[in-house]
Amino acid sequence: MCQHSPECPSADSEDREAAATVACHPEQGWSLLCNGVLLFEDTGELLPDGRVIAPRRPLAVAA
Repeated sequence: MCQHSPECPSADSEDREAAATVACHPEQGWSLLCNGVLLFEDTGELLPDGRVIAPRRPLAVAA
């Protein structure tokens, strides 16, 4: 899928968010990466095979 040199990380790799952005729609809260991953502004992801990666939210800090 990727034609960059060096090739972008695959959708299955841990660093998949490092792939190049091919479409960005901040008004809708999502970006499409070169590896087919839909990246949402809440840090959730939708992989090309339909798997969902839940948002990674920071832990609350005790007051």
